[in-house]
Amino acid sequence: MSEQSRRPNRPGKPYRRPQKDPVRMLAFEALRAVDERDAYANLVLPPLLRKAREKGDFDGRDAALATELVYGTLRRQGTYDAVIAACVDRPLREVDPPVLDVLSLGAHQLLGTRIPTHAAVSASVELARVVLGDGRAKFVNAVLRKVARQDLDAWLEQVAPPYDEDPEDHLAVVHSHPRWVVSALWDSLGGGRAGIEDLLEADNERPEVTLVARPGRSTARELLGALDADSALPGRWSPYAVRLSEGGEPGAIDAVREGRAGVQDEGSQLVAAALANAPLDGPDRLWLDGCAGPGGKAALLAGLAAGRGATLLASEKQPHRAGLVAKALAGNPGPYQVIAADGTRPPWRPGTFDRVLVDVPCTGLGALRRRPEARWRRRPEDLDGFAPLQRGLLRTALESVRVGGVVGYATCSPHLAETRAVVDDVLRHDADGAAELVDARPLLPGVPALGDGPDIQLWPHLHGTDAMYLALIRRTA
Repeated sequence: MSEQSRRPNRPGKPYRRPQKDPVRMLAFEALRAVDERDAYANLVLPPLLRKAREKGDFDGRDAALATELVYGTLRRQGTYDAVIAACVDRPLREVDPPVLDVLSLGAHQLLGTRIPTHAAVSASVELARVVLGDGRAKFVNAVLRKVARQDLDAWLEQVAPPYDEDPEDHLAVVHSHPRWVVSALWDSLGGGRAGIEDLLEADNERPEVTLVARPGRSTARELLGALDADSALPGRWSPYAVRLSEGGEPGAIDAVREGRAGVQDEGSQLVAAALANAPLDGPDRLWLDGCAGPGGKAALLAGLAAGRGATLLASEKQPHRAGLVAKALAGNPGPYQVIAADGTRPPWRPGTFDRVLVDVPCTGLGALRRRPEARWRRRPEDLDGFAPLQRGLLRTALESVRVGGVVGYATCSPHLAETRAVVDDVLRHDADGAAELVDARPLLPGVPALGDGPDIQLWPHLHGTDAMYLALIRRTA
């Protein structure tokens, strides 16, 4: 049988080879990596874009569209799943994952972008022909034509339960978060409907790229002077921050390439600065970052320590992450040391340090703007897995600081089980009255809406930062 005879053919219509669209092919490849390998889009996408540019397949507009397709599809995955489920004749779990990825990409183009309907459908069907074959492309075509019959608002009216009947499930579908995440964020935030909707909407927005000027190596003023005035703005709260208003390419900035500046969320900068500025009783010579990887906070702390004649020890359990820390600290103007060590079984003696930061491993629910796939990957039972480690790291941190010194317990999660519950448990059961909370709010001057204290919780919708948590604790005996 000839090759031609195996191809589908219609009378009077010769077979046409599917046309590869580099933008949508790249977006599909990124989504498959996220699904198949549990990869993170912010790690997968940059090398794919770089390779496409080097091959000459992409220009700036292509890269922007591919980025929007990947992140938009991941952020709105829950909503699109509900819409697609209403358009297929089988449970969604029975749809092959690659087919569902193509459908989700198509749904995002139809419901979440300004791409014309006919272009969104035809481009998605063409992608399906390339990556799935003609048979399943017909299925994609049929489903997307159903999706295209209504706009997003009309679909939400149909697929989301009424708020009055089930508030959490309504918000989960409308704002594309798992129900348990909606519930947890609402408990942490408190208040009524407006606040939680603002937070969930902020989680679905593209975050600004924020740079940090590393003390002793650069300043925010120098960074602003070296950048286009139309594309760079001062940070809202951190004196070390510069925001790239148009997204920008950090790797193209000299100060970033040379390590004098880095990419770091402003909330992360505020946590490090608050610990550095906390009042101490006694000397201020030796600081510890006990969970230092990948090195953003450590680099900021090292620069601040050097300005006071202090030394930073940056400790990270995983050797490859300790290598990233060493790279971030290279060129620091003052003394520092990087080691690979387990923060729950430290090689240093108790009472060694004046300041200690432990930014503990967590669910990452505070960074869903940057890692949208995390909301679908995490499960409530993950909290139980992190709990012993978080408590162990805080206990060790309190043992590692001298009397009169200060510990900063930080986490990129607003979940109460990872924030106040950890601090309260350790202070109540393990510190034996030898530690007390310090009011952290005065250490973030000008930052509004920090709550009742003494700990602080930052929020994307209130502060434009990741949802960082910080409790400062002074050892008293």
